[in-house]
Amino acid sequence: MKRIISLTIVIILAVGSLSAQETNKEEIAIKEVIQSAYVDGLQNKGNTSDIENGFHSGFNLLGVNHNMLTKFPIYSWIQSFESRKAKDPTPPTEEQLISCKYLLIDVTGNAAMAKIELNRNNELLFTDYLQLYKFEEGWKIVSKIYYRH
Repeated sequence: MKRIISLTIVIILAVGSLSAQETNKEEIAIKEVIQSAYVDGLQNKGNTSDIENGFHSGFNLLGVNHNMLTKFPIYSWIQSFESRKAKDPTPPTEEQLISCKYLLIDVTGNAAMAKIELNRNNELLFTDYLQLYKFEEGWKIVSKIYYRH
């Protein structure tokens, strides 16, 4: 009887460990997408291809303006980004760079949510809530809400 209980405990711990490893792997992949597409891409004048690879084409940035919900689709954000970059293609200086602090990543199956903070020169600019889905080609950012500090 003790062997059965011991074996059951070992199996439960092994399965739990594998599940934790899989979750950690997904969290790392999510951080890579956010860093590449959003932080390095949109915020720090990165490559448009990185942005397009990390954001789903149906992405919407949701905001509140005068008590009204606003939507800004990714194609409009990319157009705005390309326009700003064309006017000033100079890479951001160290003082201008946006950095990201990951406060929470919650993964359930193929759905995830990341709570992050965007900072410049140790000044908190935004708290963002990014929603992601995992598609065949990997994780994609599908929507965002935010708080401007």
